[in-house]
Amino acid sequence: MLEIICVPVIVSLVFSIMEIYKRFIAKDKETLVRIIPIIGCVIGIIAGIVCFYAFPSIISATNIWTAILIGGASGLSATGCNQIFKQMSKFGIEVKENKDEQDDSKDSK
Repeated sequence: MLEIICVPVIVSLVFSIMEIYKRFIAKDKETLVRIIPIIGCVIGIIAGIVCFYAFPSIISATNIWTAILIGGASGLSATGCNQIFKQMSKFGIEVKENKDEQDDSKDSK
């Protein structure tokens, strides 16, 4: 059961790194925003390799190529998780905001 823990860990790690990347590096630069899935995949691959060598009990890979595939797929999954919320808000489905963001929006009205 411990072998499948690497996937959600990699997804969470890549998602967090991509959010930091978007907020501080990419900002409004369209070309940097477009390469986010590629960067997410590369970070996932690196995380898969690190898990394979440093924590072999948490990844269900028998060789390095499987670890690379698991990491890459997990990195792309983080990009997909982001798109779920983005597409929901695009089609008018309300996404729950943080309480701090709601207080800020009330103050500005």
